Amino acid sequence: MTPTTPQPARRLDSVDFVRGLIMVVMALDHVRDHLHASGFFFDPADLTKTTPALFFTRWITHFCAPGFMFLAGVGTFLWGARRQPNWTGGAGRTPAEISRYLVTRGLWLVLLELTLIQAEWNMGIELGHFNAFVIWALGWSMIALAALVWLPLPAIASFGIWMMLLHDLFDRVKPEALGPLAWLWTILHVQGNVALPGGRSLFVMYPLIPWIGVMAAGYAFGAWLVREDPRRRRRMIVVGALMVAMFVELRLYNVYGDPHPWSRQKDALFSLLSFVNCAKYPPSLLFLLMTLGPLIALVAVMDRGVPRWLRPIVVYGRVPLFYYILHLALIDLVTVGFTIARYRDRLPQVMAKGFPPPDWGWSLAATYAAWIAIVAALYPLCRWYAELKARRRAPWMSWL
Repeated sequence: MTPTTPQPARRLDSVDFVRGLIMVVMALDHVRDHLHASGFFFDPADLTKTTPALFFTRWITHFCAPGFMFLAGVGTFLWGARRQPNWTGGAGRTPAEISRYLVTRGLWLVLLELTLIQAEWNMGIELGHFNAFVIWALGWSMIALAALVWLPLPAIASFGIWMMLLHDLFDRVKPEALGPLAWLWTILHVQGNVALPGGRSLFVMYPLIPWIGVMAAGYAFGAWLVREDPRRRRRMIVVGALMVAMFVELRLYNVYGDPHPWSRQKDALFSLLSFVNCAKYPPSLLFLLMTLGPLIALVAVMDRGVPRWLRPIVVYGRVPLFYYILHLALIDLVTVGFTIARYRDRLPQVMAKGFPPPDWGWSLAATYAAWIAIVAALYPLCRWYAELKARRRAPWMSWL
């Protein structure tokens, strides 16, 4: 039942834990992308070139983007339901306040993606070409949600769910079929390049559909989390299990929901890899069912309380953007240090021929070790900033 008396403002550790776990796992993919040979020379999901260990190193990180988008929607609802110093269990802030927050936050994220974050990914500033990665999609999804929050909550939930369910019907629509609007369809639903004035270009890795729907569904899901109802945990587990069951059923018969049907491979293990190897750009319905189902169930499990030994992960979840920017910077430093140490005797020749050289890359075990070290090194800074945010609650801190 919904609380009728004000309670102290609080965060939900279950949401922060799952978000923090996503941030930790996400770093594994980015470390692999920088330091392992698969980051430059082949796709670890390519079953003709990968190994099971490398495939699952990449596959486990597929949970990150859907979880990040979904929990951004959840977090927005919780922020809207929380008006300091009270937690009301309802919409503590008005739609106008929530909408204004989403627009300003979204534009800030898009700006960060195209400037600082792009410089971190490219390890330098590149003015002729821009990349639209996950933070870009997150920002524009927030701007879209800014319009949706004026609708009744059931309408927002329906919008998000139906977008996720039906967007695969449009996979066969090619940008060139839309003539002068080809650029818009690329931004919305097709991974590819968009020509910009002055000979510049924008590479859209994360088209906005169905990410907008994922965030909208997360916003509606947040309504379950502000109600002190023990049944909410059971409902979340049931919903998560049904999503996984729906994924298995649709995938098993290659009925609908992914542009790349699975097929039998050389052995049972590689057949399993084919089964779970769903399309991410844009994320297919099956990709979303496969990833969001377990994450929703995990929120329910942690809703009873995060074990003490797992609480450090909560810290990362409380400062996700701060962590994101720092972890890319630290990975860049490690990459530069590795390059100088390994190729110091022929560094000018290596850089002149283009990067990376043919013998580039750490072993998978060394990549995992670097990942653990990088995440651990960021913990003190993330804890300091999380505590600072909790003490000061300055408005500008919500932007980082």
